[in-house]
Amino acid sequence: MLYLGLFTVALLAATLLPMQSEAVMVGLLVAGHPPWALVAVASLGNVLGSTINWWLGRELQRFSGRRWFPVGPEALARAQRAYARHGRWSLLLSWMPIIGDPITLAAGVMREPLPRFLVLVAIAKTARYVVLAVATLHVL
Repeated sequence: MLYLGLFTVALLAATLLPMQSEAVMVGLLVAGHPPWALVAVASLGNVLGSTINWWLGRELQRFSGRRWFPVGPEALARAQRAYARHGRWSLLLSWMPIIGDPITLAAGVMREPLPRFLVLVAIAKTARYVVLAVATLHVL
């Protein structure tokens, strides 16, 4: 059940919803759960959440005119310009707060192929959780 909670928080944190998965991961590390399992579960959830953003970006033209859609036209245009300028390698920054989620959304809008998207995002997200686990365990 703990792993399902971590997966869910990591998934939601990777979408456009304002959530943080790092505190949950650190708490589970401090509680003595195996770091490799926590890194795997959090990474999987976070990559899946980013894939939801990618899909939303692909489908954006259908949803963008609706009032409930969470991304305004100006934010979308900004994300598209940034993605066009920096390309697919910007997905390696998908782990970063604030800019990471819009990058994954922009990748969908810009029609980044899913296999390449998954590889780059998985590298970025997993590296973040590995660094977090190592830093946490080093402090303990």
